[in-house]
Parts: sequence; structure tokens; C-alpha cells
Amino acid sequence: MTNISSALNKPVLSEGSTGEAVRDLQRLLLPHDVFYYVDSNHACVFPGEEVIDGIFGPATTDAVKIFQSKMFLLQDGIVDDRTWRAAYFSRPVDMPLLRRGDRGELVERIQQRLSNGGYYRSAIDGDFGPATESAVKDLQISAGLEIDGIVGDDTWSELSKLYADLCL
Repeated sequence: MTNISSALNKPVLSEGSTGEAVRDLQRLLLPHDVFYYVDSNHACVFPGEEVIDGIFGPATTDAVKIFQSKMFLLQDGIVDDRTWRAAYFSRPVDMPLLRRGDRGELVERIQQRLSNGGYYRSAIDGDFGPATESAVKDLQISAGLEIDGIVGDDTWSELSKLYADLCL
């Protein structure tokens, strides 16, 4: 398991920030397809490196919120240490181990992601029961992970790739 719990000592960024730290953030976010706009033909356009301008404007705020959603983070558009670490390691960080019997909002979010990926076809009810466990195992099989039905670091990472977006 990668140690992703140590701080990166990056500044907290938000809309209005400028400079090299913003450029670093934009470089980290670009491969995640979180910068996009819809053109006049209603097609999604993913810009290139021109978004790396060092200005934390509305487009970067939107990209950060989308990234935070993908990584199961609070979608506030503020880049704190946890968002920096998720961007740096390209995976969710500081997530709990979830398994059969667990309940709550995070289980609902897992069920939604599994549904987005075609792995889960039951009610999204926040109850990590047999159907959720089976869907997690199916995802683990697809990803070549250890098949245990438990949502740990590697499974969280795979779940982050199942983000449903109108443009993807």
C-alpha cells in the first residue's frame, strides 16, 4: 500500500489564487479530464495544456469540484492537503475500509459508482449488503485486484475511475 497519509506541504488554494502552485495543481488535474466545456454543437471539448495558466479562476474551480467528486472528497473547490494528495497520487486518500454490514452515505456513493460502471443493479440504499459485496467483487475481478469484497485503498482507486460524467 502506498503511504498517502503524509502532508505534501502545499498551500491551500481557492478561486483567486495565482502562481506556480496553481500551475502545479492544473498540471495534476489535466489528465483526469476535469477541464472541459460544451461547444455550440453540444459536444464536450477537453482542452489541452492551455488550461495551465496559473490562474485559479472559475474553470479551475469547476475542475477541482469535479475532481473532488471523483475522489470522494467534499466538493468545495478549495484545494487543501487532502485534495493535493489525491491529485498527486491520482487516487482517493484517507478513505475508510468498508465491507458487508457497513451503512451510510459513503456506501450510497459506492453503490452509485458501481451502478455507473454497470456492476451494481440494486437499490442505492446505503446498506453494504450481499448485492454491494458482489458488485465490489466483480469490480475487483475486472481490475485484477484481490477479490475480497472489501473496499480498501486499491478498490477506492478503481471506484474513482467509475465517475459518471456527461462528457465521458
